[in-house]
Amino acid sequence: MQLQKYFLPIWRRLKRDKFLYLILTPFLIWYAIFVFKPMYGLQIAFKQYSVFKGIEGSPWVGWYHFEVFLQSEYFIRVLQNTLFISAYSLLFAFPVPIILALLLHEVKNSFFKKTVQTFTYLPHFISIVVVCGIVTNFLSPSSGVVNLILEKLGMEKIYFLAVPEYFRSIFISMNIWKEAGFAAIIYIAALAGVNPELYEAAVIDGANKWKRTLHVTLPGILPTVMIMLILEIGKLLEVGYEAIILLYQPATYGTADVISTYVYREGILNGRYDMATAVGLFNSVVGVLLIILSNRLSKKLTGNGLW
Repeated sequence: MQLQKYFLPIWRRLKRDKFLYLILTPFLIWYAIFVFKPMYGLQIAFKQYSVFKGIEGSPWVGWYHFEVFLQSEYFIRVLQNTLFISAYSLLFAFPVPIILALLLHEVKNSFFKKTVQTFTYLPHFISIVVVCGIVTNFLSPSSGVVNLILEKLGMEKIYFLAVPEYFRSIFISMNIWKEAGFAAIIYIAALAGVNPELYEAAVIDGANKWKRTLHVTLPGILPTVMIMLILEIGKLLEVGYEAIILLYQPATYGTADVISTYVYREGILNGRYDMATAVGLFNSVVGVLLIILSNRLSKKLTGNGLW
């Protein structure tokens, strides 16, 4: 009887909203096939995996691959580079979409605003291969625009992509150009939700534009900013390997080699799928812990969080 009371309301909701759940079905199927089903392969991280024996036939080795990774000569290097690139991205790249959204919010000319939005959105849709090709050509030591300008100014040409100290700046600047405009969409939407009456009250109180931004606009979008910040902190160890592989070379391994490129080399190039899975699992677990900690800190300091 108690089960009937429990399931009856659920059945009624399912029957009432059947078409909404039907629309949701393709997404759930996609998620089950491409997200949950591959998680079965995570056990490879705890096995001495052999392609010929398969997952079931490969022997268990426990935490062996994790120990090998943590004790390897590459661990400190890839972890340090990943954290540095992610930290610099948080420091320099994360505020750019917010600033761009605030600037666009103040623009009154509709045509100019839409034009700027269009030109800043477009790089997001350009393939990362094309973007890296553009960067490589711009910084080319022989025919690159940057080096031609340096030559005209009487300075020596620099092979930027072969200098380890320049790699992080180049990588982060490229990502800012590519993603800032698209990331600003979220903040523009958040700005549209700020109550206009608050601005009117601030004007009556004599607040100028700077004070209105500081005391009305920023507090209004703070929940969105904090949620995006939490998600970014959760991705501290997830620096995309595609762009780095396309840009780096042996001369810049010292500052460019990150966890994702290490996984790529171990799994794809060296065929060590068990080690690559172990490193990827380590990366994911640390990411989840970072999200939990940053969410708790955000809830404590600002009262806003993911849950």
